[in-house]
Amino acid sequence: MILRRRPMTTRDIPEITEIIAYHPVLGPRYGRGIVDLRRAWLRVVGSDATGTAVIQAGDDPSGPICYFGVSAFVTDDFVREIKTQPPFWFGPELARRILRGDSPLLTDRQVREANSGAGMNLICWESCVRPGFEKHNEIHRLIMTVFIEAHIGFRWKEVINSQVDSAERLVWAMKTGGLLWDPRPGRYVETLERDASEIVREPHLVGVTREIELARPASWAGSWVGAMFDHRPPRCGFSRGEQRLLLLALEGGTDQDLSQKLCISVPTVKKSWLSVYRRVAEHLPELNLEDSHADTPSDVRGKEKKRRLLAYLREHFEELRPFSPRLVSQQAATAQ
Repeated sequence: MILRRRPMTTRDIPEITEIIAYHPVLGPRYGRGIVDLRRAWLRVVGSDATGTAVIQAGDDPSGPICYFGVSAFVTDDFVREIKTQPPFWFGPELARRILRGDSPLLTDRQVREANSGAGMNLICWESCVRPGFEKHNEIHRLIMTVFIEAHIGFRWKEVINSQVDSAERLVWAMKTGGLLWDPRPGRYVETLERDASEIVREPHLVGVTREIELARPASWAGSWVGAMFDHRPPRCGFSRGEQRLLLLALEGGTDQDLSQKLCISVPTVKKSWLSVYRRVAEHLPELNLEDSHADTPSDVRGKEKKRRLLAYLREHFEELRPFSPRLVSQQAATAQ
């Protein structure tokens, strides 16, 4: 099966919420509130406080969505609340609060400051393989890749998994590093005291904190979020517009493609590339982007320069995440 992965857009929301509405487990959690979910996602998808991923089947851009995931970057207060009794399904509650103007999602400014300071909390709002595609192993192998690509490079304090729809997914989440929240002692635990199928019928939390992850032995290699806690401050200081350009460039395409996706002119795209290269030359001189033979055609040199930069960014997603220049500068000055 040919699979295409990309971020979710507002155009996907009707199809995705319909998948949830007719899902045998997720649908009843929302009930009539599925309309609230659609309206809430239309407000927040695309903001700095959400992470999204879609997997489509086939080469055709209009092919069916076979997997989607939506995450929310939320306040400390909301995380404390979902850990206290009585437990509740946090997906429908997030939608209700956003619509009534009491959103627990961070603002764009709060994302920049938290990502440059103490860190943020990530809640996997909903994550679902479309019914009918559950037995396609290639989809399941790709899910973790697209999840990590959507969230690596941020500074996380705590990561909480979606409230899963099956015992199999709960067991898998815990085998790959997640821990079950036990509200009685108020801590994450490694073992299940009840049958997994019984646990998933009720509101539950599976997650991990930065402190827990960093305290694990070096031999531990199964964590589903281990790489996400490995955060470094950005060095280049790309503007938000430059970051959007570079994120799209990582997906491939020409300057004309970038122009259409960003709704800007091709000359503006080229001007943005010049600004990007100036920043890289100043802050990452070791990349040697200008190190090309003089007799090499300019278009070939340009392609090689872009290839080197994108190869670096695939290993340094922190350069493409929102940040506060003021706080990053303060940290750099303190470290000197």
